[in-house]
Amino acid sequence: MNADQDIAKRLIPNRVRFHLDGRSVKLDRRMNAVRGDLADFALAGVLFAPHYAKAEVMHCLGEAAFVREAGAADARAVSQLLPGEAFHLLDVTGSWAWGFCDHDDYVGYVERSALGVGARAATHHVAARSAPLFAAADIKAPVLAYLPAGSRISGTVEGDFIVTEQGAIHSRHVLPIADHEDDWVAAAERQIGQPYVWGGRGAGGIDCSGLVQLALGQAGIRVPRDSDMQRDAIGDPLPAAAPLQRGDLLFFPGHVGIMLDAVNMLHANAFWMSTMVEPLADVIARLKPAHEEPVLARKRVSL
Repeated sequence: MNADQDIAKRLIPNRVRFHLDGRSVKLDRRMNAVRGDLADFALAGVLFAPHYAKAEVMHCLGEAAFVREAGAADARAVSQLLPGEAFHLLDVTGSWAWGFCDHDDYVGYVERSALGVGARAATHHVAARSAPLFAAADIKAPVLAYLPAGSRISGTVEGDFIVTEQGAIHSRHVLPIADHEDDWVAAAERQIGQPYVWGGRGAGGIDCSGLVQLALGQAGIRVPRDSDMQRDAIGDPLPAAAPLQRGDLLFFPGHVGIMLDAVNMLHANAFWMSTMVEPLADVIARLKPAHEEPVLARKRVSL
């Protein structure tokens, strides 16, 4: 029996049939794991589904993996699972696992080979934009890989390094798992220069809402994945006439940016295909031809 068959064998017995009375509730399928044939067992009392499955917690044990809207390599990426992050697996079809991310409940498909069981509890998380994973606790040792900000690792402190089963990471590049950034905007600024990648959260590229989610996550604040969700969930509304300040969020149609001061905004954007700072006035002028009112909401984040 291969690994996929073993997972399926353990998941299938947990599928339970229900006969429910009343009307089924329509839920946002981006954050509620339900599809035509199967739903998360946690939704059994909320909506109708042919079958239900109890999730199995797995972890991204190697490189970052894209979360896709369908189980295919050419399907659109909707998010990204960073090394060490947990994924709640509900079903395996071929080489694809379907479930939801632990950090934000986002639903999608991840390559089954990217996931594993038995991960140790994380002891540290990567704070640097990119942390070299050395073959040994020595800055002159070969670099095996680079872990993006937000990656979670498990290791022991040995001198200036955190030594894991995979290699060693310098302590200046990580924080203890319970510690967080004091300045979430500074965490966002470390992503300047990252290429814009739809669905990215910092491993090789990042998108606008991924930047916001990653930076606030570095400060210990859990927020939703997409910009429309963030618009509804983050911060307090600002009147249009209120002066903007560092850390304010501005929401546009399908986009979000972080103010660095009263006039300049940091954002990962498809126009420049980069994570960069530009005057807010330039962004608004660029969007004006397509949107009479480009700014949908102004929010102030209080930590």
